[in-house]
Amino acid sequence: MPRPNAAQLAYGSCTVIFSTLAMLLLSQTSSGLGIAVIALAALALGLLVSLTVPLSRSASATARQHAGAGRSAAAMGSATAESAHEPAKP
Repeated sequence: MPRPNAAQLAYGSCTVIFSTLAMLLLSQTSSGLGIAVIALAALALGLLVSLTVPLSRSASATARQHAGAGRSAAAMGSATAESAHEPAKP
């Protein structure tokens, strides 16, 4: 498994901190069990965010590569079709 980069660590850490604060403020819980559940949920959310952030960027880059390859193949196909219709020069 590859090591996380700085952006992944930053996104995950910010998600954990802000989601923990938001859930604690919204739930207004004071029991130890409630705080533990919120902390575990925030950790799971931070892990999910840190693992999916690079996937969305790499997926869009892959889509752009495939689209570019399709365009270049179509351009090559039309260029060969045009050269096939040209009369031969003596």
